[in-house]
Amino acid sequence: MARAVSPQKKLITTIAAWAIGILIFFPILWTILTSFKTEGTAVANPPVFLFFNWTLENYETVQERSNYVRYLWNSIAIAGGSTILGLIVAVPAAWSMAFVPGKRTKDILMWMLSTKMLPAVGVLYPIYLISIKLGLLDSKGALIVILMLINLPIIIWMLYTYFREIPGEILEAGRMDGATLREEILYILTPMAVPGIASTLLLNFILAWNEAFWTLNLTAVNAAPLTAFIASYSSPEGLFFAKLSAASTMAIAPILILGWFSQKQLVRGLTFGAVK
Repeated sequence: MARAVSPQKKLITTIAAWAIGILIFFPILWTILTSFKTEGTAVANPPVFLFFNWTLENYETVQERSNYVRYLWNSIAIAGGSTILGLIVAVPAAWSMAFVPGKRTKDILMWMLSTKMLPAVGVLYPIYLISIKLGLLDSKGALIVILMLINLPIIIWMLYTYFREIPGEILEAGRMDGATLREEILYILTPMAVPGIASTLLLNFILAWNEAFWTLNLTAVNAAPLTAFIASYSSPEGLFFAKLSAASTMAIAPILILGWFSQKQLVRGLTFGAVK
């Protein structure tokens, strides 16, 4: 039976949760507020929080200087493409490790996870040369493959963890009914693992969206995503905090909307599941 929780403990827990949430969100809030300030107000000391002359000048300057829609499309294509490609590769791999494990399965999982410990700059030079040789430098295709390979260990580990929670007897029942391997993965395993696959997809989309090292080093104009769009406002001319904040706000807005929509759908799904 669940333990009784006193009202005082609930109040303390709620206040602590809100305090931690506000602390985590404060840098984003400060960036959004700074985007509506003039450059002088943005660097004022002491800082001005809410009481200042709000302006849209920074957004107008950013729109005039940069093609935001092109950067946004590149980010969507690169993050979405790498995530979908990663799922196509990771689902069969995680299935085999979860339901048909071998003697070296755990060793392989640990080896894949250990590749995340390698500094990205350690493989920059060879990947840069390969991209030049293949004519893939400053192309979305190269970034999609590279980001997929970078995040693949995380995708496989997450899916492997979710698949392990699914009883193997259900898959055996499907085989007895004549399901092929393809039908087993598509029509039995995948529907049961939808929450895990959705969580994996969202996390890896965000990781690919926020990737800056590879996008800044392997793109110039054609495939430059929003990370390059933000970096362009930190130049030798100076660091313009208000305009940089406006560019950052425009870059994080799609992710904030996606996060809000995903959270709403997740709550709706959990509520439906509980009622059902």
